[in-house]
Amino acid sequence: MKKDLHPNLHETKVTCSCGYEFDSKSSVGDKIHVEICSQCHPFYTGQQKFIDTAGRIDRFKRKYAQAGSQKGQAQ
Repeated sequence: MKKDLHPNLHETKVTCSCGYEFDSKSSVGDKIHVEICSQCHPFYTGQQKFIDTAGRIDRFKRKYAQAGSQKGQAQ
């Protein structure tokens, strides 16, 4: 085998934004920060976090209703 062909493998501590930590191996470095893991992902936990889509839709309609009324006045 050729020398220095494969990257160095490090013991890595992976930290999730939810606070869960586990040890793994990686060629990236000693520490990895992730946003979501198997302890907090809805697919694995079975709990789904609902987003306030109704509030977002109402905000969108109000924003563009004002823009539409201003456009009609300008003409």
